[in-house]
Amino acid sequence: MPSPTAGLSMFDANRFFREATLRICSSLNMEEWLFESLTYFRRFIPVESAYLTHFAAETGTQTALAKATSGGGEALEVTVSVPESVRKHFARGPGRDVHVARRARDLMPSRPWIERGLLAADQAVLSVRLRIRRETIGAVILVGATAGCLTSEHARRVAMLREPFAIALANSIQYRQLFRLTESVSDDNRFLRAELRERAPEVVGQDMGLKQVMDLVHHVAPRVSPVLLLGETGTGKEVVASAVHQLSQRKTGPFVKVNCGAIAESLMDTELFGHEKGAFTGAITTKKGRFERADGGTLFLDEVGELKPEAQVRLLRVLEEKVIERVGGVQPVPVDTRLVAATHRDLEAMVRAGTFREDLYFRLRVFPITLPPLRERREDIPALAHHFVQKKVREMGLGDPPTIAPAGMAALMDYGWPGNVRELENAVERAVILASGPLQFEDLRAPSGVRRANDGRAPTRQSGLALDAVVREHIEAVLRLTRGRVAGEHGAATLLGVNPSTLRKKMRKLRIPFGRTARWR
Repeated sequence: MPSPTAGLSMFDANRFFREATLRICSSLNMEEWLFESLTYFRRFIPVESAYLTHFAAETGTQTALAKATSGGGEALEVTVSVPESVRKHFARGPGRDVHVARRARDLMPSRPWIERGLLAADQAVLSVRLRIRRETIGAVILVGATAGCLTSEHARRVAMLREPFAIALANSIQYRQLFRLTESVSDDNRFLRAELRERAPEVVGQDMGLKQVMDLVHHVAPRVSPVLLLGETGTGKEVVASAVHQLSQRKTGPFVKVNCGAIAESLMDTELFGHEKGAFTGAITTKKGRFERADGGTLFLDEVGELKPEAQVRLLRVLEEKVIERVGGVQPVPVDTRLVAATHRDLEAMVRAGTFREDLYFRLRVFPITLPPLRERREDIPALAHHFVQKKVREMGLGDPPTIAPAGMAALMDYGWPGNVRELENAVERAVILASGPLQFEDLRAPSGVRRANDGRAPTRQSGLALDAVVREHIEAVLRLTRGRVAGEHGAATLLGVNPSTLRKKMRKLRIPFGRTARWR
């Protein structure tokens, strides 16, 4: 390490300014040009390390953005609150911009950095205030190896570089902000492309078994109130949540889905609220959480009953104050996100047991909608089955979709569906994979203890063994569902996947009445 007076007699101010400026302007990455500058300074000034800080007048904070030592430069993100007396100093116009102290603890602006562990109390420091158009934007801090090793002569040398330092710092800040914005936009684009790969789901049964549910959806969708979807697993809560979004004024915004039961407890906060760079090991960049990604749109929190108490507290704050705090952050981030939550669990029982916050429960339960299980809306089964056949054939890249045999439809109608719509979809997919003709669904088995769904209206597989009897019984069951309608979007022919004229011909042959005189109520 050079002595405190090293190079004083041979110092060439013009050359020093030129060479130092070239190094200060050598890169847009501040950690790189700070290291190059420090390496050059060490020929003339007994410095051990250097810091670049940015002052934010609107928040009264100062952030260390970069550090350089003999081993290299590194980016930082350490923020401290600036004392009022120091803020007044920063706010002053031209005046004393350079301070040198025998020990860091003797210089008031250094004390917050000592408390954060960036500076040692007994090291000498040299601080240069950096201004653009009389506005303080930050400082460069040079740290000596020992107490008293930096002098007023060293301060005069560094003071020559105030303008190059200020310009370089301003450019680097803008470059870093632009780089982060580009990363954020790219990340958002990747996320939203993944979300958009899934087509907006169709609500099958909205004119039949789900009519009351969809009436409620149409009432609440234009509002901004939270919606709580209740019902058994597999009843289609995500489809209804998507319908709430698509029917709202936020339909052009993002629809972001989160399954609270599929996220590890340790990752819940960062998934929902995001994190700042350096918040924990591996947090190499700032990450937006799902609330921020859904800004201007809708956030669907599935299985909200799985949230741990800590996450419940933070969720309640978002609902009440419309702000979030990223993990490791100190500044609140405002969000404009409409919340749709869903659960199959009994939240009232969880409130009584103390596992779910009562205040959060009532905040979520502004507009509850209960989805009936499939066994209570069996009139939707034919339409759902044909819908899933079309969907699976399209996904598998097959040709013409197979038809559903009358006995197969009878099996679907007679089954109890403990897994609801999701189980029906899986059953259709399995049948399409194995299909060598019309789908039969002969392998449906209810789990032990689950009753079958037949209530006397659906066809039973034991009611007749002759083919015509089975076909007649199935057609009559479908006509009951459609209330006698043969043609049209929700007619029996559509549900059966046949031409209306073909169906009428078959009905005449089987002597099944149709038309205005027939009663299928």
